[in-house]
Amino acid sequence: MAEPKTATGPLSGVLVADFSRVLAGPYATMLLADLGATVVKVESPSGDETRTWMPPVRDDVSTYYLGVNRGKRSVALDLGDEADVLLARELAGRADVVIENFKAGGMAKFGLGYADVRAVNPGVVYASISGFGSGAGAAVPGYDLMVQAMSGLMSLTGEPDGPPMRAGISVFDVMAGNHAVIGILAALRHRDATGEGQHVEVNLLSSALTGLVNHSSAYVAGGVVPLRMGNAHPSVFPYEPLPTADDNLIVAAANDGQFRRLCAVLGVPEVAEDPRFARNTDRTANREELRPILVERLATRGAVEWFDALVEVGVPCAPIGTIDGGFAMADRFGLDPVVTVGEGARAVPTTRHPIRFSATPAVYDLPPPDLDEHGVELRKWLTEEQDG
Repeated sequence: MAEPKTATGPLSGVLVADFSRVLAGPYATMLLADLGATVVKVESPSGDETRTWMPPVRDDVSTYYLGVNRGKRSVALDLGDEADVLLARELAGRADVVIENFKAGGMAKFGLGYADVRAVNPGVVYASISGFGSGAGAAVPGYDLMVQAMSGLMSLTGEPDGPPMRAGISVFDVMAGNHAVIGILAALRHRDATGEGQHVEVNLLSSALTGLVNHSSAYVAGGVVPLRMGNAHPSVFPYEPLPTADDNLIVAAANDGQFRRLCAVLGVPEVAEDPRFARNTDRTANREELRPILVERLATRGAVEWFDALVEVGVPCAPIGTIDGGFAMADRFGLDPVVTVGEGARAVPTTRHPIRFSATPAVYDLPPPDLDEHGVELRKWLTEEQDG
């Protein structure tokens, strides 16, 4: 049996052995699969935990699982069984990329740690995703919500007089997944140039601290510990929701030119010349005086009407909607946000890969696999090659 390959895409010919589960790792490997890599998802006999995370469901399958597992082939291997461990080692030995998010040392127990795989596959790019790294934090379980708490994100989220709040998604799992993809691609580039593989390590807390960007810099460079301000921005105004005649509208006039255009459309051009509001630093310092002036004018029209008028002159703004509205807006802008993966009864609508390529577009060949859906063919491929 020939090695399973995805025919097209910029990563065509790259074989990924995916020993990860839940979100950060599976999200990363889905992105790699979209780009043409052949991804073999190795699951325990009970399957990835997210298969049971429901509701919501589509045809009795968790939509959580469906959202991060397209483009992959599934094989169920019991790492408590020596025969299955040998197959897992064979797969890792052939892979261009191995990705895992076991607890520190967890893969090594099965002869699947980086040193073990490198010994038989020196060119391997081996990516490990953890909560808190492989040093002193190795024994601490890594969950996104823990990192949102520890990193300070929750202290920045919510109203000033309210409790700390989590973000609405597992933001650092997704961020770490993206960082893993960046690391893998960089390591593959290095391997192309030198023939040398390497170990790529990503942890959620480091992803969080770099992802807090200006707030991290406020502390590291300025010695300031930022605190939550609701929807307000500490350094820019207006940059928050403001009420209109019907719904709130995000207004993000982040520079002087945008503010002048905002005032012109609102019918108060003189406000932009007021020395209290002429520069961003002035507007930020005097936000409590400026806000009611803007709100009074915004109250004369609805959020969508203001959106159309302001965007036309280049003022960033957005009505606040629900996820269905986000997809509708992407449709309006011609972004085609939904793609169907698979055919017939297996067809699944899923969110389009976020990167567009002019020459090597993303591929959507395989729907999220059933547990061990490709087990027979993969076991045969691994065994035949092993014997021959």
